Amino acid sequence: MSNPDPRAAYAEMTKALISDLRAHNGEVTSGPFTGRPVLLLTTTGARSGLLRLAPLVYSRDGDQYVIVGSKGGSPSHPAWYVNLVANPVVTVEVGGETFEAHAIVTEGAERDRLFAVHAAANPVFNAYQERTARILPVVILERLS
Repeated sequence: MSNPDPRAAYAEMTKALISDLRAHNGEVTSGPFTGRPVLLLTTTGARSGLLRLAPLVYSRDGDQYVIVGSKGGSPSHPAWYVNLVANPVVTVEVGGETFEAHAIVTEGAERDRLFAVHAAANPVFNAYQERTARILPVVILERLS
């Protein structure tokens, strides 16, 4: 008997998480992300031009949303990050609200400050950073008027 494909299990978990968020006004009510702040980020594919949806844990910095490109500590960046670098206008669904935002990749001291705040609220991100040699990118989602 062969082992099931972990990508299929991850895809199913992601679909369930998205459905749960949309059904409960942006609140996660079941699964491993219960009680954690999660938003839905829609990016435009860097190569395909197709819309791509990703659920992401976030933190806040004032009115801005902060996300981290961890990919669980993988050596490569997540696809959503590559997409928003190529196409920085994104759609955010959070707390039952949907809006367009401009994605800004932070650098230097600002990146470090925001990562520290994010990781303090979500300690698993420290472990993700320890698993990889790359610096995990920190992105601010700034609402467009």
